[in-house]
Amino acid sequence: MEALLNFAGGPLFVFTFSIMVFGLARIVILDIWGSIEAYAKAGDRTINWGMAILRTIRWLIPIKSVFKSHPVYSLLSILFHVGLLLVPLFLLAHVRLWESTLGFAWFALPKFWADLLTMTTIVFGLALLVGRISSRATRFLSRKQDHLWPLLLVIPFITGYLCSNMAISSQTYQICMLIHVLSGNLILVLIPFTKLAHCVIMPFSQFIIAIAWRFPARSDDEICTTLGKKGASV
Repeated sequence: MEALLNFAGGPLFVFTFSIMVFGLARIVILDIWGSIEAYAKAGDRTINWGMAILRTIRWLIPIKSVFKSHPVYSLLSILFHVGLLLVPLFLLAHVRLWESTLGFAWFALPKFWADLLTMTTIVFGLALLVGRISSRATRFLSRKQDHLWPLLLVIPFITGYLCSNMAISSQTYQICMLIHVLSGNLILVLIPFTKLAHCVIMPFSQFIIAIAWRFPARSDDEICTTLGKKGASV
């Protein structure tokens, strides 16, 4: 079991982390390249950079919009994402793991705040899962895999909390830690190929929209030709 844990937390972690980095880099490069091509063909090349920056800030910190529609669900989602991002990056044990992989470290959260964020992430993640299942509108708009994401994402938090704070046997600790590491590695692999990629893409989304959403010249004629409405009167 110890050898398997060392493999999962060592070479396997480096492999899955590399897949995540290169996969996300590929997405960003393709998006930027597509935006450049769209901008080169655009008829209107004026870009309101101030509005793009403002919309990006509103997306990242949706303080004004969170209580307009589904306030409870929106607030739970925000708090869930806060823990989801901060704990993997700033938990002391994780910082040491990042240091062994990357060669440098950064600030780590105090244990009290790390435990609090871990618990809130678990509770809010399960609450989001229940909300998605119980809401008819959400069930209609969601795919089956959308219901599995909150469950998959809280598994490393549950197992990590058990290993760090509960009096469990050595065998149970190793099993929980193996599940913790393997589920974390699975999430890293899935990030570039699923909707989880929005954690990296979202800050760029408004800039991409501002650059790319420009119809090139004569696009109206091409659309009418495609629809078979060329020359038709309204």
